Amino acid sequence: MNIHEYQGKEILKSFGVSIQEGIVASTPEQAVEAAKDLQAQTGTGWWVVKAQIHAGGRGKGGGVKLAKSLEEVKEKAEEILGMTLVTHQTGPEGKVVHKVLIAQDVYYPGETDTSEFYMSVLLNRQTGRNIIMYSTEGGMDIEEVADKTPELIFKEEVEPGIGLQAFQARKIAFNLGLSGKAFKEMTKFVTALYNAYVGTDSSMFEINPVLKTSDNLILAVDSKVNLDDNALFRHKDYEAMRDLNEEDPAETEASKSNLNFVKLDGNVGCMVNGAGLAMATMDIIKLSGGEPANFLDVGGGANAETVEAGLKIILNDPNVKAILINIFGGIVRCDRVAQGVVEAYKKIGEINIPIIVRLQGTNAEGGKKIIDESGLKVFSAITLKEASDLVQEIMA
Repeated sequence: MNIHEYQGKEILKSFGVSIQEGIVASTPEQAVEAAKDLQAQTGTGWWVVKAQIHAGGRGKGGGVKLAKSLEEVKEKAEEILGMTLVTHQTGPEGKVVHKVLIAQDVYYPGETDTSEFYMSVLLNRQTGRNIIMYSTEGGMDIEEVADKTPELIFKEEVEPGIGLQAFQARKIAFNLGLSGKAFKEMTKFVTALYNAYVGTDSSMFEINPVLKTSDNLILAVDSKVNLDDNALFRHKDYEAMRDLNEEDPAETEASKSNLNFVKLDGNVGCMVNGAGLAMATMDIIKLSGGEPANFLDVGGGANAETVEAGLKIILNDPNVKAILINIFGGIVRCDRVAQGVVEAYKKIGEINIPIIVRLQGTNAEGGKKIIDESGLKVFSAITLKEASDLVQEIMA
């Protein structure tokens, strides 16, 4: 689950990570009041108005602006709130900005002795260890740094059973070229950041940039946090941070029915039980001349309700020209899935696109018979080749 920058900073601060202070606002008037409060708290005379969307590259898209007076705070907030912000991570459709973060200006006027670093914590799935990635080239797209100057990206792996050791935090500060107070502040920053990553059961923490100020403080100026959905039952307060405005409506609807759904750009909808089977099904669709319109895994307990919910979500996509339901009957019986398809079809009403149901496993023959005798516009298949041929015939 992705969260906003201001929410990520709240979490970081609770674990002792030093941050660029800020207050979130939803209107220009709230933005001005936030700026006043922030000035009283921190003494800042300039403010940064930052669009809050689940995407990077906001500055390049015009979603981050410096304000040097309260009048400018209101003016910049008016410009950003309600705009459709397009970045390299939003796609061409962009995202509408509903909130702005009014942050203190930590780049002190006239001071030049500052440095920006990149830092992230995530899981290295190849080694099964957590890894801290960091670079002296902060404030830039890390993909660009990796492509042009990979030698400037450092990696420090951490054994989960042991945790981050003090010598590793010192090594990171040393590789970033720090000394004195800044060196000590960075070691504390790295340790607190790693503790936040582990303590929140996150999939990723990314800070770009991490700022060394002219007075040698180390601050998180940005934060991109992805929380592990599977661990949210342990963090109800974090689950409440979910912003449905930032999510695809179809994916939100799917989550209500405990369906694993990802929208794609193709023309053949697919519904399966199992992530591996889903990948194979998308391959079948590609080989048959179509393009998968989604990834939809109904899990091992597929029934009439989940099938109906899945079909409704797929049918809401106007680009879908056919649907392939590919079920392996292990835990679930194929005849029950087939009956669920028939019941869902009747409940939904008129469906104007063909549905191919491929059943294999427990009671597959019985499931095929139910489909064939239903009288509905549903085609049955037992083998992958039969399903592939039907998709190819329909897409021709």
